[in-house]
Amino acid sequence: MSSTKSPQPSLDATITQETDTGSTPELYEDGTLDPVYEAKTRVLNKAIQEIGMGKYQYLLFVVAGFGWFADSVWPLISGLILAPVVAEFKFNGPLLSLAANVGLLVGAIFWGLGCDIWGRRWSFNVTLLIAGVFGLAAGGSADFLTLASLVAVNGVGVGGNLPVDSAVFLDLVPASHQYLLTIMSIWWCLGQLVISLVSMVPWTFIAVSMTYIQLAWPLIANFSCPADAKTCTRSENMGWRYLIFTLGGLTLLLWGIRFFLFTLLESPRYLIGVGKDDEAVAVIRKMAEFNSTKSNLSVEALVQAGGPKKESEPAKNVISKTSIFALDHIKALFATKKMAYSTSLLISIWGIIGLASTLYNSFLPFLLATRGAQFGDASLFIAYRNQFILSVIGVPAAFFAGWAVEVPFLGRRGALAVASGLTGAFLFATTTARSSNALLGWNCGYTFFSNAMYGVLYAISPEIFPAKDRGTGNGLTATATRVFGVIAPIIALFANITTAVPVYISGALIIGAGLLALLLPYEPRGKASM
Repeated sequence: MSSTKSPQPSLDATITQETDTGSTPELYEDGTLDPVYEAKTRVLNKAIQEIGMGKYQYLLFVVAGFGWFADSVWPLISGLILAPVVAEFKFNGPLLSLAANVGLLVGAIFWGLGCDIWGRRWSFNVTLLIAGVFGLAAGGSADFLTLASLVAVNGVGVGGNLPVDSAVFLDLVPASHQYLLTIMSIWWCLGQLVISLVSMVPWTFIAVSMTYIQLAWPLIANFSCPADAKTCTRSENMGWRYLIFTLGGLTLLLWGIRFFLFTLLESPRYLIGVGKDDEAVAVIRKMAEFNSTKSNLSVEALVQAGGPKKESEPAKNVISKTSIFALDHIKALFATKKMAYSTSLLISIWGIIGLASTLYNSFLPFLLATRGAQFGDASLFIAYRNQFILSVIGVPAAFFAGWAVEVPFLGRRGALAVASGLTGAFLFATTTARSSNALLGWNCGYTFFSNAMYGVLYAISPEIFPAKDRGTGNGLTATATRVFGVIAPIIALFANITTAVPVYISGALIIGAGLLALLLPYEPRGKASM
């Protein structure tokens, strides 16, 4: 929206229309938010909407998407390298997934709560750096203990990406474009696609007569010990290391782009939450200048909205007055009955879906291979080929989710319920497969709707949580899914994952989570986040 228009009257009308849309009662009833913070946030929302969706936000969509990318490729890696790593190090396979999920759990807690304490900028940049450095180092592991330890630390960085990056994006995007947080899952899908391409790098040999093309793929199969080998040495089993080196280097490249080529502005909503109104105004003006427009926001406007301006805290004070030691950020998410109900429901949905999806996805390549064996076509070629196809299917799912959340009779809650229900249905359908191609077909349906489900889930939670506690809320929901992500491989240690039992359990849990989504007391569609 151009700043040359008379912004206040038209903008007020726009925000009022957005806030009043729909029959669902507001989440933030009296007493839920500090009245000073709420008043100032409404002023900021108007200022950001006045600036509109511009170059800064589109670039932020890209660099914040790197977090989704990392969250996609690294948790998936433990499943992709499982067979060759077990062959070399001789350990119980689910232990590697357990180590990865423990790291993801710690990262979700630490960075999610942390970005509400010391701000978004450091968390935004450090998480990806940790993921790249320790991910790269994991490729040089000489034994299982070293590998598991490095994968766990890598997970500490990876686990913080989504809680922080979703908060960052939502804090700086205008209300009219909040739906882009759903489409942000395109980066998660691209991560799956890239890891499949890297692990399946085709070496093409074209005959002079051009009569045939022979594809010898995947990369891991070309540089791994034979499946029936009694011994497996490092020199014979470099494929999984090549894969991790490649992904580690790629993650560091993405961090370099994020850190050196893009300047993240601190969240203005975080700044007003710690009494730094002048810095919040400066951020809005910098963003407007970057978008080649102007903002009329002033410190006086914030003072008038929220009362006397608080004194800025000394720069040396890293921990804000609402620090983790007082648990203020967590308490705020349970301040009223409606807020407590909403937060608890979101945590439950994330936990249930985390258990179901991790139990199934962590062993997807292994499951595809073993079920292929029943059809007489088991091989790494088939398993990784199928993984590639499934990765491609996920890309259009992100755009489908972005469309679905804006459909009036669906909204965020309805889209999540529908996507979850269809995800569970396709999981059930995989048990009816009587051929490898049929199994792949059902898994394509599962992958499409599960990616759509996650796209909506990643967006609805940050939209509901208020910005001053958004990182903490994101951290709590991410922690729930990581806790059950830790439980999933423990279950696998004592269960036969080659049977259809995990499929039935996962499908039922995901359908149940979709039904819970309909009980959420707040529909974010058409409303500016606070």
